[in-house]
Amino acid sequence: MTKWMNESRKDPEPCRKQDLGKFEIIARDGQARLGKIHTNHGIVETPCLLPVINPNIRTIEPREMWDRYGIKALITNSYVIWKHDKLRTKALKDGVHSLIDYPGTIMTDSGTFQSYVYGDVEVGVEEIIKFQKDIGVDIATMLDVFTRPDMTYNQVKEAVDDTISRSQISINVAEDMMINGPIQGGLFPDLRAHSAAEMSNLDFNIHPIGGIVPIMEQQKYKALAKIMLACKPNLSPERPVHMFGCGHPMLFPMLIAMGADLFDSAAYVLFARDGRLLTPWGTEKISEIEEWPVIMPAISNYNPKDILKMNKEERTIILSKYNLEVTLQELSRCRQAVRNGTIWRLAEQRSHQHPALREAFLWLVTNPAVSSMDPIILDDISASKEIGNERGMWEENWDWLVNSQTTPRNGGEAWGGQDTNNRPHIEMARRRLIARWRPKNDGDVIIFHGNSSPWRDKIGNLIHRLSGLNFEIFIQTPIGLIPYSLEDLNPWAHVEGPEWLWKRKPDISSIQRELSKLGIEDSRIFTFDISDTDELHSRVFDKLSIEPSESNKQQTLERQISDKLTLLYNLDPQIADRVCKNAEFVMSTTGRIRNMIDSNGTHLFSPRLAEGGMSLTIDGAKLLHSFRKRKPPVECDAEFGFYPGEGPAWIVVDDDAEPFIRSGRNVMHGFVLACDPWVRPNEDVLVVNSKGELLAFGRSKSTAKEFECFKKGIAVKVREGCSN
Repeated sequence: MTKWMNESRKDPEPCRKQDLGKFEIIARDGQARLGKIHTNHGIVETPCLLPVINPNIRTIEPREMWDRYGIKALITNSYVIWKHDKLRTKALKDGVHSLIDYPGTIMTDSGTFQSYVYGDVEVGVEEIIKFQKDIGVDIATMLDVFTRPDMTYNQVKEAVDDTISRSQISINVAEDMMINGPIQGGLFPDLRAHSAAEMSNLDFNIHPIGGIVPIMEQQKYKALAKIMLACKPNLSPERPVHMFGCGHPMLFPMLIAMGADLFDSAAYVLFARDGRLLTPWGTEKISEIEEWPVIMPAISNYNPKDILKMNKEERTIILSKYNLEVTLQELSRCRQAVRNGTIWRLAEQRSHQHPALREAFLWLVTNPAVSSMDPIILDDISASKEIGNERGMWEENWDWLVNSQTTPRNGGEAWGGQDTNNRPHIEMARRRLIARWRPKNDGDVIIFHGNSSPWRDKIGNLIHRLSGLNFEIFIQTPIGLIPYSLEDLNPWAHVEGPEWLWKRKPDISSIQRELSKLGIEDSRIFTFDISDTDELHSRVFDKLSIEPSESNKQQTLERQISDKLTLLYNLDPQIADRVCKNAEFVMSTTGRIRNMIDSNGTHLFSPRLAEGGMSLTIDGAKLLHSFRKRKPPVECDAEFGFYPGEGPAWIVVDDDAEPFIRSGRNVMHGFVLACDPWVRPNEDVLVVNSKGELLAFGRSKSTAKEFECFKKGIAVKVREGCSN
């Protein structure tokens, strides 16, 4: 008897009745998220794989998947069970969990894929939902209409409309059973977006992206990226997104970075039958290798030649386990990357390992117009007009992805070539700088270049002598210009790469374009190489043709905090300057500001040394709250904007939550009434009641749309409450 059979895991507990079907986010990196789905057979942690189980041919026993691999959910086919008398009789008598001997969450497909393979199915829309309910399925799937890549626009539109028309009927039959609402639309972005929006308006629990198996079989990964980017922004964010039939590990990082939560596939078995191995970088044939590409427990006592000598059944079982283990390992790597804030970097790395995947990734990050899509044959004039209406879609949907990013973030920014500049969180950092930062001098521009951070160690004393003079001072970094006042801010201050990155000479035309975006036009530009700091002070003052000035450290420090208040807390620059005037600064041993105490002796802010951000005190929160001119929001406006000068975003909660939040308890989803449209995940926010009174301050965990939709999980991680 194998070891796993002696070590059975405890069966799962059902979720609380009031939580059934709910999804909550535990951690995130932009649109990538770690979550929990609450079901009658336990809590499913995402992102995860649901292995496909053929109830007739079980290469790896479902019980082994639960006991040995810790797989908490799987998918089987209700149509296959319904069609076979023996399986149907047992399932109706004992339930689907007993039929396949699996205690965890079971999702079932409805026969839609069989209709794609065989052309039709014999079961009806209501009948298949009722059958799934009768056999005790946790998550059922409606009988949608599969859309193939070779279908015309009108054919796909008809299929999408048919699926939508079947939806409410299926939901009514399902009653309190969790149910999937698949998204169809073929290769047509506007139809994918329409399907996603319409299905989101209905009471589904999970949204699978359907019709993608033939696309993946043909390795059309760019089309897959387009489908995902067309669908995801139009789906209700409180529902998990399931990539129907997607189970190749090399696709996981990119799709998870775009917001995928669930995957399913029989690839682990199907590839094994053909003697093929799944890897995070593609597929390999066992007949062509002498060494394992990845060492996994299933094959640790064998070499490839040993496996080839086995009979086909034994070989298939071992390779199926190997493929499953590799797949689970890549998902584990993705989940950790989400926790670390590096999922986009992992997707970037994986993209270099397969040409079709690289093509998809490059399309995604460079975000071409619809006109650059592969040629599509349209079968009527109206279809052509609808495609034309989608030409602005990609830019808007890319914005949806960028606007959810966290910045600044901990850790270094590993240089990955040009890809580095396309990382969404770096794009968000640039956009916020352009939208909120304002120059405070109208004179010349000084740009230092040629050396990496920490710049205060190299030119800090020089900056103190230049403070008070009519200059705007910048540092050139591999990812663009940053004002010296923000010299310790991630990502600009934490780019990790070869030394030559910092040695590149400034391109004046490029610099002028950047300065123009920052509101600086027609200024003289002086550049100084700080790779050698010998006699730097003399060189700078000589080139500027001015007399050396006295040190003005106080003004340097005031500007640093003022600019961070403007950038990170959205404060009006003039108000920020007044707050910082004559402040006292407590310094670290490395010459950085640890605490800011205003002219009245009140501790307001503490710069965070890890990534250059800021932390509020309760007095700082009260001060920022007092500057508010706009009335409290009355809804969750999902139309994101930076709204310069409006202050930190407000989160309005209902009266029932007020005493708990004042005492320092977290704000939970379901108690949020409204929020400002400039709220973003992992930014400091002020929590108020409907009168606009300050209750607490903390860090937002959500976008505005998520505040509106979610009913489970933490909405704001409260740092400190504000007593009456």
